[in-house]
Amino acid sequence: MPQFVNAKDDLVKEAIDGVLACSGGTLARLDGYPHIKVVFRSDWDRSRVALISGGGSGHEPAHAGFVGPGMLTAAICGEVFASPSVDAVLAGILAVTGASGCLLIVKNYTGDRLNFGLAMERARALGRTVEMVVVDDDIALPDLPQPRGVAGTLFVHKIAGALAEQGKPLEEVTAAARRVIANVASIGKSLDTCTVPGSPKESRIPAGKAELGLGIHGEPGVQQVDFSGAEDAMGIVLDKLRPHVTGGPCVALLNNLGSTTPLEMSVLSHALAQSGLASHVIGPAPMMTSLDMHGFSISVLPVNDAEMAALAAPVPMAAWPGIHELGLVQVVPLPDSLTPIEPIPSVNDRTRATIEYVADLLMAAEARLNELDAKSGDGDTGSTLATAARALKGSLDRMPLADLTQLFPALGNELSQTMGGSSGVILAIYFNAAGDACANGAPVERALREGLQRVSDVGGARVGDRTMIDALSPALDALRDGLASAALAARAGADATAGIHRAKAGRAAYVPSENLKGHNDPGAEAVALVFEGLASSLKE
Repeated sequence: MPQFVNAKDDLVKEAIDGVLACSGGTLARLDGYPHIKVVFRSDWDRSRVALISGGGSGHEPAHAGFVGPGMLTAAICGEVFASPSVDAVLAGILAVTGASGCLLIVKNYTGDRLNFGLAMERARALGRTVEMVVVDDDIALPDLPQPRGVAGTLFVHKIAGALAEQGKPLEEVTAAARRVIANVASIGKSLDTCTVPGSPKESRIPAGKAELGLGIHGEPGVQQVDFSGAEDAMGIVLDKLRPHVTGGPCVALLNNLGSTTPLEMSVLSHALAQSGLASHVIGPAPMMTSLDMHGFSISVLPVNDAEMAALAAPVPMAAWPGIHELGLVQVVPLPDSLTPIEPIPSVNDRTRATIEYVADLLMAAEARLNELDAKSGDGDTGSTLATAARALKGSLDRMPLADLTQLFPALGNELSQTMGGSSGVILAIYFNAAGDACANGAPVERALREGLQRVSDVGGARVGDRTMIDALSPALDALRDGLASAALAARAGADATAGIHRAKAGRAAYVPSENLKGHNDPGAEAVALVFEGLASSLKE
């Protein structure tokens, strides 16, 4: 898969220099490229305990993104998923450690333990006071003799960092770090593995499955489970974490593993909030990623008052999202002028059957219309119409089906609320105008024409502009001769849009003409399908 990188060997050092260039002068690095890659606070004066963490790159913003007041003093960066060398760690220790000493915060991987551990011994031999803690928060593989260190490490960075910033001694900072390590638990879940630059992507997770407990370097997890949505995915993860949550306040860190979209992360946040597992949340945000992994992880930490205060202490680094209380969603009533007037329901079996028939037809055409829209838009026309159709069917019991002067505006109001983008607005204008015409005594055919004219006046689209009007206008013109004639006219109009290579209105107006050649406009196609379906049902 193409990636925005240059030479593989230059990836990490160029990325570090990019971070430094955008830091506003708050960060610096040691002159040791390419073997020594140490990012540290440019304002550091060695008067307090120094906190150093690091490891392989590919987990950004960890660790360099958390270097700053109240968190890390320095980050030692290795190549992608590779531990930094002993010399690199030692250089970092010597650069930032003063009389107050230094704490190394290390994730529980063999390379990190060995390189950081040996660097600590060498620094001690040079007279530096250095302690080391090892984070082993991953609970995915309970029988593993040495559990991995993952995103729970960030709790250690923040709590130990707050104490160090306050000037607490090394013994107190180290003890606080060890308390966090003893209580924190983490587990992740992903729909896909990550893409290591310069290496072929491993595709071990099949479609319809998610992997539970995979590591932040893409290591296999404990099992692959069926994937059925965000709520179920979150529930499985939280079930694993519940035994590690005691009574009292608990903070959950909701971490994006790399390429999960903000929209997905918000849905996962909703599932977390509904669970009642945690009282507070950090995130959702990418904090300890695994390159482009499409997944998330949860770390939970039962906290005392001092730890809660340390987590809440503000820090200036943009990568740290802060901590917030998980509470009920606040809902405020709509202003009176926006509350729709509910119509008086009435019954008309024929009208109901017609609406239900059209709704079923649009739902059945969802995939076909999406596929067509993908050639000239963002591939959601079918889904938008199907969503509106389902909502419309569910609202029929409260619709004034026996009174067209009331039904048309009611349809417009319903569609404006259930259809996204411009489609709902267009149809709301259409049906409200048709309702006005009916109320003024116009017959149905003329009312529908007046509705179309209002849409053209407001939206600016005309026949030939490659929109649904290309099918709807000729269909309404032919409606006086019956539904069969209207269906033929709608089909001819929809098919003609395949030859219109430059749209003048609608979303297709922003699409290059090459993408439009030979493909019907999806809105016009939907209109044709509706008229053809109605004509066919009339024959039956």
